[in-house]
Amino acid sequence: MGTVEIYGAQMGAGVLVHGGAGHVDASRRPDHVEGCKHAARVGYDVIASGGSALDAVQAAARVLEDLPAFNAGTGAALNEDGAVEHDAAIMEGATLRAGGVAALRGFKNPIDVARAVLDHGRHVLLAAEGASSFALARGFSKVEEESLVTERAKETLARVLAGRAETGWAGGTIGAVARDRHGSVAAATSTGGTVSKLRGRVGDSPILGAGTLADDVSCAVSATGDGEGILKIGLARVIATLVERGEPVERAAHAAIERMVERTKANGGVIVFDRHGRFGFARSTETMSWAVCGESGADAGI
Repeated sequence: MGTVEIYGAQMGAGVLVHGGAGHVDASRRPDHVEGCKHAARVGYDVIASGGSALDAVQAAARVLEDLPAFNAGTGAALNEDGAVEHDAAIMEGATLRAGGVAALRGFKNPIDVARAVLDHGRHVLLAAEGASSFALARGFSKVEEESLVTERAKETLARVLAGRAETGWAGGTIGAVARDRHGSVAAATSTGGTVSKLRGRVGDSPILGAGTLADDVSCAVSATGDGEGILKIGLARVIATLVERGEPVERAAHAAIERMVERTKANGGVIVFDRHGRFGFARSTETMSWAVCGESGADAGI
């Protein structure tokens, strides 16, 4: 593990996104940063127009799902069978409403299906065929699964299966956190998981308190990285608890990432937006593309 890097600032209302923690080749970094900048702007446009943090993170996540540079939606990592299985979750902090899908196949924007689970309200998380049946019943249309698969994803899977690369994804899971003008926060996370994962594997992204969390008494969190490690320590809940106790968001994120690395040997990153309008992130990986847009301006990096 390298040094856990952190960043924090005051924004007020705004949207912060990430494009995944890992290692992104230098040639691909401009696309990652530009994609994140576009997603953050689209999300903040929702808030600037009087919309909610919940709608903002959904809009931002959808942008990133549609960009094949990221491991979500189109271009997501392939499992051991060469298929795309999506995980996604979305949550708002005022009432703790949340929705998620896991091992979902054949839908272009899993974050929209997760939002439909939230709006339906009976359950929080639906998986596999049950999630697919729910989506179809709510008017979503399936797409040809091949349309979600990119040549880069195929090449990465081939290298992993041939033992020429480690499992994982350079610039993986995408996520968004936001605070609106009413002081409410929300979070959304979407991913294809790890390359060559077992069929039916579910990572941290759709699990509340691990990869995704939003609570107006503390903050909104979206995580990225080694999902098993994030799950084992409940990364998002660790951060929210520290923030609720008064810890600045970037320090809470730093402490949680350090704990994960120490206890599980896993690496990753996390973005956080609290109810007071302060945002921040921490990562233990070489890169994590990110962007923020809000009342106090915009910034981005990797």
